[in-house]
Amino acid sequence: MAFQGTNASQGVAFLIGAASVAEFVAKDVSSPQTVHLNAKKRAPTLMRWVHVGMVESVIFLTIATVIDKKHAKAFLAGGILEMVITEAEYLYARQLGLTEIDEPTTEEYGKQEGGFVYG
Repeated sequence: MAFQGTNASQGVAFLIGAASVAEFVAKDVSSPQTVHLNAKKRAPTLMRWVHVGMVESVIFLTIATVIDKKHAKAFLAGGILEMVITEAEYLYARQLGLTEIDEPTTEEYGKQEGGFVYG
């Protein structure tokens, strides 16, 4: 793989690409899967916290567009696309967990102090 020029932004772009893939995979493997398996207990508050994350995202995207007007459209396009994908993933995971799951959950809710234990 050949990189054009000696511009430091090539390295930054490379790292952003790698970090983005790692973040997408980590997000998709962790949280929606946990929701899918534990939706019966988590569904009542689940989307509230997804939407808190969406508000946080809008704040950061807005700041990025103010700081770097040259790339504002790209920030917004990527951010909005990821918000739509994330919302869909959580809605789908919640639906599956509430209607179709026959697998054991990963959390056991009991009377012990602390709320729940991982199974």
